[in-house]
Amino acid sequence: MALLELQNITAGYDKNVILKDLDFQVEEGELVSLLGSSGCGKTTTLRLIAGFSTPMSGKFMFGGKDYTQVPLNKRNFGFVFQSYALFPHMTVFDNVAFGLKMRKVSREQIKKEVMEMLETVDLGGFENRFPKEMSGGQRQRVALARALVIKPDLLLLDEPLSNLDAKLRVKMRVEIRRLQQKFGFTAIYVTHDQEECFAISDKVAIMNHGVIEQMDSPSVIYNHPKTEFIARFVGFENFMDLKRDEADGIYLLPDGSRIQAEARTGADLVKACIRPEDILIVPNASSAVNPLSGQITVSTFLGKRNQYNVRTAIGEFEVSTDQESVYKTGDQVTLSLTPGKIILL
Repeated sequence: MALLELQNITAGYDKNVILKDLDFQVEEGELVSLLGSSGCGKTTTLRLIAGFSTPMSGKFMFGGKDYTQVPLNKRNFGFVFQSYALFPHMTVFDNVAFGLKMRKVSREQIKKEVMEMLETVDLGGFENRFPKEMSGGQRQRVALARALVIKPDLLLLDEPLSNLDAKLRVKMRVEIRRLQQKFGFTAIYVTHDQEECFAISDKVAIMNHGVIEQMDSPSVIYNHPKTEFIARFVGFENFMDLKRDEADGIYLLPDGSRIQAEARTGADLVKACIRPEDILIVPNASSAVNPLSGQITVSTFLGKRNQYNVRTAIGEFEVSTDQESVYKTGDQVTLSLTPGKIILL
């Protein structure tokens, strides 16, 4: 049985429905990310789990118990916010100790647990500093220490790294993953950053207009998207409408030419996609698999790779190649679409 389960949840604000019959499960010890663009419902889902709001309908089950109406202060959940939410007039020690004091833990035990936690997040010796005397990364580690020191049943993280610069975000996401694996706590992580959430998550739930379109491990979502929305979200730029041929694994393109795809589908009409980096530009059609002739309309230098927009008989394709061969706008080229890289949606 899942540790956390949302059952047919409908939720929103006044008459504005944001979540629609949402089902969502998290197993004990998992770090699950809610990923999506602004307004997709991820923060509403987190607020509902936290206890800041209640659903219009449906149930929130936690540890086999109905938590739907359990007030926030009765849920032993830890929170890490985008803004850190530290008390500016308190030292680092007192910020981290706050939750323990509210739980009437003895002074000796508070000191022991706070100091151990500060060492764990690499802030030993910082206990007498104030938040204003610390960097953004250090303050975020204080917020993590405060959330973890109470030994929460569930840790909720709402865009915790969005206020940090790019280099520090990478460092902090590694830190969060390290702590999660060390303590084995269950966590729900809300973000709009795909790379960030794929790097730290056991599972990712991609949300769109209040529903979860796909929930799976990062590698499955990245390599096997189920819908066009998911495919576009994880970097697929090239889409084709195919019609199944009589031969197994062969499909017809809109211009009547045939294409081979290793993926199988029972549908007669299907949309397929392929990533820009999975298309090759080859010298001639005889050296191509699934050849497609076209003309380069835009050439863009991207450092390690070049990006080309190629106009073909069935539409424009985006292609990403290394620096070995360089093409210019107007060049006639042949594209080779690797069968194993074509995804049928």
